Amino acid sequence: MATIISHSAEDTVRLGRLWGREAAPGWRIGLTGELGTGKTQLVKGIASGLGVPGIVTSPSFTLLHEYEGGRFPLGHLDLYRLNRPQEIVHAGLADCLEDYRAGVLVVEWIERWWNYARGPAYVRRQQRGWRLVRFEAGENDERRLSYEDFGD
Repeated sequence: MATIISHSAEDTVRLGRLWGREAAPGWRIGLTGELGTGKTQLVKGIASGLGVPGIVTSPSFTLLHEYEGGRFPLGHLDLYRLNRPQEIVHAGLADCLEDYRAGVLVVEWIERWWNYARGPAYVRRQQRGWRLVRFEAGENDERRLSYEDFGD
């Protein structure tokens, strides 16, 4: 697992921009961390790195924003208002989470989809093909971003 210390929102956007430039269709990135730790800032950077025009906002109330106009589409999903995997299925988002291949999918609050109650082996199977990023708040604007890639 790699760890990066971000000292500002701008640092987090820069990291996202770097990842967006490296991205390939089929990338799926799951974000987890408390409110206000920079998840949406990272998504803004990813969008910028993909060349997505316009303003990127959190889809907390619409659940999913899809952005066109970059090298390929960006799907930005926010599961904050959904508490259990069953609610995500009922909202019609399971297919998007399982098979988003048109571009890059970034999911805030990914832990709401992965059922941790079923144990680590089950979660590891669900994480295949994902980059998991954990956000932790530090002093002032400092954030610790720990990430790990899970191969197919």
